[in-house]
Amino acid sequence: MNGEGQSLAAIASKRFSDEFSSLLDKLVRVNLINGGSLEGRLSAYNPTDYSLWLSDVRDVSGKLLPKIFISGRSIMSIEVIEAGPRLEKLAEKLNKVFPNMVRYIREADVILVMDRIRVTRDGVVEGSGPAAERVQKVYEEWLTEEGG
Repeated sequence: MNGEGQSLAAIASKRFSDEFSSLLDKLVRVNLINGGSLEGRLSAYNPTDYSLWLSDVRDVSGKLLPKIFISGRSIMSIEVIEAGPRLEKLAEKLNKVFPNMVRYIREADVILVMDRIRVTRDGVVEGSGPAAERVQKVYEEWLTEEGG
């Protein structure tokens, strides 16, 4: 494989890993190769074999389990049930208020405004002052629009 092919493979691998890690703390349905399925919140995974830990789990009969480990070998597919609002839209809104001062860091699912105000799905988590208050106001407007 040439250097370009290797770099494309590395990019594809990183994207896969980023997409998978974005599922953390999301509500998912895990379809098993035996035909069963489980729904729960993805609390952890092993990137080597994609074994999962789910919490607040419900099986097909409706039985609730506090936590369950699922071997990566037994997983056929994973469906995202609750993805949550997309921060890209919030970053776009913030960029209108703070032109060219907004960076969305997709891998971390964090928005940085003026390199000092940190915003997550929970709102402003770092930063203070009038700019941070304005960011929080834009966040609250976005949350209302997104149905949060």
